[in-house]
Amino acid sequence: MPKLRIKDAAAHLGVSDDTVRRWVERGLLSSETDDAGRQVVDGLDVALVARDHAVAPEIPHDARSSARNRLVGLVTQIVSDRVMSQVEIQCGPFRLVSLMSTEAVRELGLEPGSVAVASIKSTNVVVEVEGANHS
Repeated sequence: MPKLRIKDAAAHLGVSDDTVRRWVERGLLSSETDDAGRQVVDGLDVALVARDHAVAPEIPHDARSSARNRLVGLVTQIVSDRVMSQVEIQCGPFRLVSLMSTEAVRELGLEPGSVAVASIKSTNVVVEVEGANHS
């Protein structure tokens, strides 16, 4: 299993190094010492804690959708021409950009500061990992 240093686990969890150390002390995460003498935690454990402790804002209306990846955020910028618009939404730590018709922007009443839900439904998701050098 991949091992993460405490500081890296903290960054992925959005908490301080001390919080990760307290979680290790309480048994929420298990740790061990790596070959360099540093305390490390299991990457899968960190991923499970991140998933189990994630708190997503509630969808602000009673809409139903087949999309499973729905992120609530705030519109930060809209760049429009006559036909198309680029809409930026800040969803927690993630910046999403959507291209849509300017007509749709008007119909939705989007403006910077608006609460919006970004629904992501894609058949193509690119996955990258650090330092992967496989043939």
